[in-house]
Amino acid sequence: MSPLDAKSPPAARAALREAAGLEARGVSAPPILRGQDGEGSVQVHQDNSMKIEGAKVFSVYGKGGIGKSTTSSNLSAAFSKLGKRVLQIGCDPKHDSTFTLTGQLQPTVIDILKEVDFHAEELRPEDFVAEGFNGVKCIEAGGPPAGTGCGGYVVGQTVKLLKQHHLLEDTDVVLFDVLGDVVCGGFAAPLQHADRAVIVTANDFDSIYAMNRIIAAVQAKSANYKVRLAGCVANRSKDTDEVDRYCNEVGFKRIAHMPDYDAIRRSRLKKKTLFEMPDEEDIVMARKEYIRLAETLFNGTEAMAPQPLEDRDIFELLGFD
Repeated sequence: MSPLDAKSPPAARAALREAAGLEARGVSAPPILRGQDGEGSVQVHQDNSMKIEGAKVFSVYGKGGIGKSTTSSNLSAAFSKLGKRVLQIGCDPKHDSTFTLTGQLQPTVIDILKEVDFHAEELRPEDFVAEGFNGVKCIEAGGPPAGTGCGGYVVGQTVKLLKQHHLLEDTDVVLFDVLGDVVCGGFAAPLQHADRAVIVTANDFDSIYAMNRIIAAVQAKSANYKVRLAGCVANRSKDTDEVDRYCNEVGFKRIAHMPDYDAIRRSRLKKKTLFEMPDEEDIVMARKEYIRLAETLFNGTEAMAPQPLEDRDIFELLGFD
């Protein structure tokens, strides 16, 4: 058994000592897992042939229910208004990421693959790609049935299909809209493709706590992949004081603020992005903020490397008295 060096995490060194003790007593020891995506990881390293090249790739994360799909769809619409060729990939079994772009729920890649018994060569692009508002290409990767598989496989199959059909060659922006605040290896899979990760949060403890964990996940991926953090979007929030306090503490940055406009809620009910809604004052203001955010991201953001807080420290910073 190869010894770990002094820089290895304490947990890994402890596991090695435990395994050595078991072997000395003639008991088969569990393997020491040292994957390429971090100590203890058992993830499969990305195949180089699956790299997305030519387009700028963004992954959107955040606490469940925080408004990632609304943010992603309006951001895709904003990129399209800037003249960019955009592809949005929803990574959620609910498959509602592109709902406001297309006006309806789209079938998932996994469901479509099932229909052809996973013979991907039988599929045509129009079988799994829908055109949404202003030409945005929309794909719903979907997910495995609950408790039966890994979201990383779904993301991998979707990118594989896109590569096989050369659909990434005429795309300027790829945007992954990723399930909830889950930071397991499967739902961290889009980070293997992304240039920048954007976190959607709100001005409250639970959202910021989730953001802290997502930051840790992105930092772990950045050891072996090009992905870096772009910043966070304060969503559905009148104020941003708590978000800003956290950012100042860990070395992060808020790059957009979307107040709690009722028009945004109404746009989803009408199955539309904000760019298809009437020119009401709050809608016009929200559009401008999405356009500004799209310009900021496309022009390139500073590669941020914040230091996430330990649980006790984040409770001390933002918790209740």
